[in-house]
Amino acid sequence: MNDPAPAAKIPYTTTLLVVAGLVVALAAWSLPANLKSISPALLREAGAGTPSLAHFGRQLVESEKIGPATLVLDATRAVADPGAPALATALADLSAHTPEMVAWGAWDPFLDPLFSLRENRGRSASTPVLTFFIAEHARETLRAYLGTSRSLGVQALLRTRELSATGRFVPATRPGGQPLEAVILLTALLYQGEHLAPPLQRELRTLAETALAQKELGELEPVYSDLLSLGKRLDWAQLGELLRRTESPKTVGEYAHLARVAPGELPVIYAAALFSGSADRVATYLIKYGKPGLADLRLALANGQGAVSQLLLWQVPVNHGAGAGLGVAASLVILHPRVMIVLKYLGYLLAAFLVFRGLDRWIVSPVASSTPGLLPVKSGLLALLLASLFIVATEPFLLKAAPLSEFRLRLVLPALLSTASPTSAPAQPTPTMDASTLISIGFFAALQIAMYFTCLLKIREVARTSLPPLVKLRLMENEENLFDGGLYVGIGGTATALVLQVLGVIEPNLLAAYSSNLFGITCVALVKIRHVRPYKRQLILEGQAQTGGPATP
Repeated sequence: MNDPAPAAKIPYTTTLLVVAGLVVALAAWSLPANLKSISPALLREAGAGTPSLAHFGRQLVESEKIGPATLVLDATRAVADPGAPALATALADLSAHTPEMVAWGAWDPFLDPLFSLRENRGRSASTPVLTFFIAEHARETLRAYLGTSRSLGVQALLRTRELSATGRFVPATRPGGQPLEAVILLTALLYQGEHLAPPLQRELRTLAETALAQKELGELEPVYSDLLSLGKRLDWAQLGELLRRTESPKTVGEYAHLARVAPGELPVIYAAALFSGSADRVATYLIKYGKPGLADLRLALANGQGAVSQLLLWQVPVNHGAGAGLGVAASLVILHPRVMIVLKYLGYLLAAFLVFRGLDRWIVSPVASSTPGLLPVKSGLLALLLASLFIVATEPFLLKAAPLSEFRLRLVLPALLSTASPTSAPAQPTPTMDASTLISIGFFAALQIAMYFTCLLKIREVARTSLPPLVKLRLMENEENLFDGGLYVGIGGTATALVLQVLGVIEPNLLAAYSSNLFGITCVALVKIRHVRPYKRQLILEGQAQTGGPATP
């Protein structure tokens, strides 16, 4: 009996294809383009050459806006901006030269004749504006001043003082109505001094006129409540700068909510609104993503104004597991995001195809050319499967639903008398796919791919021997357990995953467990139907031809 043929060395073309595939995969992974997230490399590139947060704070100091600059200074320290010490020095110098402006946050020509700002030296720190407006003398002064205004919006707001149909507030004309009157006067003064963004100004006037027509505060009352909440936390200049960048009452409510639920983060949230020029986008982002979104916003603030604008424009979380990315590639992603995402995914597909094509040339093709029963590997199909798994693994937010935000708005209704508490329907769980599930699925898929090529190597080994066809057939039958190995591995993987889920090592998810069985069935089906059965048929035909018997397929 002839000896088996010696093992062939790995062809040069195989090595070249596999190495090329790995290089393409690395290049595709390094592209900072993501479908439902943004990479830190992209934020760094977007922020390069744009003003830093500390530089923006210096601009506020140069504009003599002490109050806003104070909150921006706190934000620069929170994000570890290297320009924070210089900003602190400049702000301290300005405060020392104009100590009477510190309490109000800045000088305002509308306030000076009403409150004699330059003579008010009793407060040495930023003071919430409603602290001044709640006093009886201050309210009388404001009523007299605003009563002479020719603005229709101001007059409509002032007339809402007379409305007695309120829900949360005590009517302004009754005992205990001082808070409502103070916030009405505050709103009217902000309107008079053009401290409101034009869309917000128009909507406030519409709400005031509607309230007067219906003879109740109605939808205007929540706006007053939100302004009251902000007026108890911000000084005059801080509140005015924020409302100049706020285009709707909804955003006013969201900022009041954020100030209540995350008071320690107010400097960062406030600075982001001023730095980006849009309080609406900042509020939307934080309400949607909660504390993780706040951490991403800090990262963007540390990278510069362009990074903040890019993050708020995309309104997606930061993918901290993305590739490092090159500056040129990041610039291309900023200019052509969709094209680069498609290019990245095509790179994954090409990389997988090159690797499988190289393995195909080494394992199957040399024998398949001389043995018609052994069919080549479908490199394209396997490449598509592997590329899809790699895309899912590198896109953590593709299949994973965003968790409920800690900053989400909650509807609070006043308690009603003689009503039973309704039974709320149980919340339906949102389907998610966490990182451990993705890792488990990817691991099981890699095992079955390895098992698949192990089986092909064994078929190749039998096919390259110089033995008679019937002996090869017996050798193939002897390897049936190996060809069924994918099922054994799949069942073992499922059992292992279920045990790990019971022990709490990975999150309970049946998809992660049963994917191992699915991959095992697929692997065995491909091996036995596509490769083993045709090759056995060929060996039977060749054996019958050699023995002179009838060639019965």
